[in-house]
Amino acid sequence: MKKYSVEEVKTLFKFNISIQVKFSDIDGYLHVNNGIYFNYLEHARAIYLSKICDWDIMSTGAVVANLNIDFLRPIHLEDAPQAYVRCIHLGKSSIVLEQIIMGSTANGEEIIFASGTTTMVTVDMKNMRPTHVPETYRVKMQQFDQVNQ
Repeated sequence: MKKYSVEEVKTLFKFNISIQVKFSDIDGYLHVNNGIYFNYLEHARAIYLSKICDWDIMSTGAVVANLNIDFLRPIHLEDAPQAYVRCIHLGKSSIVLEQIIMGSTANGEEIIFASGTTTMVTVDMKNMRPTHVPETYRVKMQQFDQVNQ
């Protein structure tokens, strides 16, 4: 995965949401457990698809086919992370999202905590079989993130 600077993320990613670190996210090493990052990214993806595309998940679903994460720095309870999302590829029935967790540490340092990519496959919710990415959603992601197919 490409390594970004904080400034590059702010320039390249138009969509982000704040993440609330909960006490229950913290493990015995006193930082966010690695499995929780998947929850953070899942929530950010769902909000991205809802806000950018007005996605109707009851007709066309988007299921995860592949997820890769690079853990760069630990997140602690008093840090203030944000999840950044952008579409980097649109296939016939697949979407590749790039996701970054970045934010401020308790002492105010702005850092990238993790980066990853998620490949999703669109499915018809009636039969759970792959289907084409709906054109209206495709156009909205292309326009928002300037995606080349």
